[in-house]
Amino acid sequence: MDIADKIKIGTSGFSFKDWRGPFYPPALKQDYLLEYYAGFFDVVEINASYYRIPTAESLADMVRRTDPDFRFTVKLHRSMTHDLDAALATFRKFEEAITPLAENNRLDGLLAQFPAGFKFTADNLCRVLWTREELKPYPFFAEFRDSSWLCPEVLDIMRSAGIGWCSVDEPQIAGLLPPAAEATTKAGYVRFHGRNDIDWYNPREGSDRYNYDYSQRELAEWIPKIKSLAQKTGRTHVFFNNCHLGNAPKNAKMMKDMLGIPLIRKRRRGELSLD
Repeated sequence: MDIADKIKIGTSGFSFKDWRGPFYPPALKQDYLLEYYAGFFDVVEINASYYRIPTAESLADMVRRTDPDFRFTVKLHRSMTHDLDAALATFRKFEEAITPLAENNRLDGLLAQFPAGFKFTADNLCRVLWTREELKPYPFFAEFRDSSWLCPEVLDIMRSAGIGWCSVDEPQIAGLLPPAAEATTKAGYVRFHGRNDIDWYNPREGSDRYNYDYSQRELAEWIPKIKSLAQKTGRTHVFFNNCHLGNAPKNAKMMKDMLGIPLIRKRRRGELSLD
């Protein structure tokens, strides 16, 4: 199998105002952002769902505007991972929203990002397992911020429960996860958050924690890790979440080039009109 079929590279979200110029042509119509994005990448992580559960209609529209081989992963709403008393109605509403992706075979997984203070305890582990059970049979990945989760016991339990481990690249601040590449299911998942340790907890004015532009040397550290994940799994997703000022698509394209994956994809309807 070709490496481009095993490693899918994209960004965490695609609709950002400050991507106009750095990535999107300034005159590109808002309705064409996803189609333009899909000219370079074949997968996107829907990140806005963390703040607001999308409608089934909006996701169905994304299906219509992309080719059949374009894939999606969707981040759980924050109440589903940060609220211990999250209502089951929220889970059902979320499942209803992602139905168009699932029914059209476009859904590659759900991402549960648990909060920084969510440490490895028996109760918290039960919470992770319960969340996974409520969202069967969808592929499910868990991202932890606290380093206590990175241990053989947790990895073994995740393998048994069918929960994918989300590997991360983020600032090396005490308590955060190190840049370790692990796979606990037949799919790998990697998120690049940037290494902006200055703004991680207390962003300066005009900046944010994801304000970071990776160098080629920094990305090269991950090349053998990503290739190793690809060898162990059927598919590995790599998403760049350093979305500030268009750094995410820039670094995603750099990673594709470094892995020898073609940068340009054929657009379904040819070149886009900027009129």
